[in-house]
Amino acid sequence: MMAMFFAQRVILNKTEFKAVPASLQEGVKEILIESGLEFLIVE
Repeated sequence: MMAMFFAQRVILNKTEFKAVPASLQEGVKEILIESGLEFLIVE
């Protein structure tokens, strides 16, 4: 649930991927890749 929240924030350019809590980054990364938005994964 929180991973989806942060993924949406990254998609909407409200939060950078590197600012996502480390414990959630893997889940957010999966969501972004599944959505075809892997270019937003900037560490």
